[in-house]
Amino acid sequence: MKDLQYLDDFAVGQRFGSGHITIDAKEIKRFAAEFDPQPFHMDEQAAEETLFQGLAASGWHTAALSMRLLVESDFRPAGGVIGMGFDEFRWPLPVRPGDTLTIETEILEVRPSKSQPDQGIVKARMSTFNQKHEVVQICVGNLVVKRHKA
Repeated sequence: MKDLQYLDDFAVGQRFGSGHITIDAKEIKRFAAEFDPQPFHMDEQAAEETLFQGLAASGWHTAALSMRLLVESDFRPAGGVIGMGFDEFRWPLPVRPGDTLTIETEILEVRPSKSQPDQGIVKARMSTFNQKHEVVQICVGNLVVKRHKA
């Protein structure tokens, strides 16, 4: 297991990489059937007639895959990846069958909590890329991170 990182281990500008996940049409359709049953996520022919002009993964599927990549990445906050919310969350491009996704996490801000001395907040930008290094998801989140015990 990789070493856990505490609040004081993080610094603005640090970047963390991830492994990769490849998605196929069957997975896109299976996720959509359960969580986002819209034609452009479930039927290639119907998807051709939409804004996407072809089968596209649900943004929520992209978010779930990105979360898995984040949890398995080099970004290892002590206590786990615990989000307080997002300042930004976008899907600039659709994820397609055959896309291979990776993420990069960049630390934007590190601040101790004023009310909880044993923790703090890390603001991070998580960018999800396809195999062409095109951004398919970008989010800026605020995460609760433990501090070293005094």
